[in-house]
Amino acid sequence: MWLIFGLIAIVATFINLNMYTTGKDYKLAMAMGLSFTALTICSEYSLVSQWVKVENWPALWEVPNFERALWFLTVVSILLNIAPLLLELKNKK
Repeated sequence: MWLIFGLIAIVATFINLNMYTTGKDYKLAMAMGLSFTALTICSEYSLVSQWVKVENWPALWEVPNFERALWFLTVVSILLNIAPLLLELKNKK
């Protein structure tokens, strides 16, 4: 499920950026991108929780790698999704 949410978050982020560059209202796409990023993190956490419940220790050894990727992708998603908002504020000044 985390993969589906992640792909939707990526698509929504690109729609957000595309809508901003074409001058359309991008705020719904921005909210969707950020929301699906949050859902991706929650579903990844649920996956790790399931691994703990079934004591799948070999799978848990990979968690540090997932952690770095999730942090990186989350920060990139936040920055890309709020970039149009920040650019709009900068242009108003």
